[in-house]
Amino acid sequence: MTHVIEKAANVPATGPLAEALAMRGKLMDLTQASYEAALLPVDEGQVPASVRAALACRMARICQQAGLSQHYADLLQRYGRDADPYQLAQPGTRPPKEQTRLGAMVAYVDLVTQSPRDATKADIDALTQAGLEEADIVRLAGLVAFVNYQLRVTAVLSVMGENS
Repeated sequence: MTHVIEKAANVPATGPLAEALAMRGKLMDLTQASYEAALLPVDEGQVPASVRAALACRMARICQQAGLSQHYADLLQRYGRDADPYQLAQPGTRPPKEQTRLGAMVAYVDLVTQSPRDATKADIDALTQAGLEEADIVRLAGLVAFVNYQLRVTAVLSVMGENS
């Protein structure tokens, strides 16, 4: 089974890196299961799958990780050409001011992706004030945490693949 991270990092099918990842198959399977839970959940709550894909694509683009940027752009495309999610995938764009919930989510995603140490309880409070329920804040935080983990692992594997 090829995992999203392996594909995004262009891990070769054979060789030392592929062998090392095969020895850590359980970890890779758990990472893939986390991907499915964060991006393709059964219960989307107030964070639809198309928005999740757009935010993940945004994070990958902020971090300039080409493999994951392409993966999430492809995933987003499956949801159709809804203008909001496509625009959200572009770093620097903001939803219209009247979409306060979406605006708060984008601000949180950008902050935690670019400057995680600067995130405070006030940033979580801003999500609540924008109308997100506690369960949806947990869903959003899980998405952001997972994608940022995925970005870092993919970056490392990409470099390792180039050097093997």
